[in-house]
Amino acid sequence: MLVLKLLSGETKYGYQIIQEMKEKSEDVFALKDGTLYPILYRLEDDEMVVSEWSEAEGKQVPRKYYRITDKGLEALAHIYSVWKNIANGVEQIMEDK
Repeated sequence: MLVLKLLSGETKYGYQIIQEMKEKSEDVFALKDGTLYPILYRLEDDEMVVSEWSEAEGKQVPRKYYRITDKGLEALAHIYSVWKNIANGVEQIMEDK
């Protein structure tokens, strides 16, 4: 869900996703390459994201950029709805006195 959300704003490459997730979560989600890339590959296999290599410019190496698809946006909306219901249920139980 979080990877799809980060990709919903703009196309990003792997390290960019890792850094943005770490920053936005205030270090709660500090993913390693070995965690993120299998997620991206699975999302790509499920047609929720597509990837494209950038051209090398000057000293910059080519990067593989990921973009969310319409199917990914639909999945994100559904997963987020389910998450909100779960979080709401947990909150109700935790607040029960």
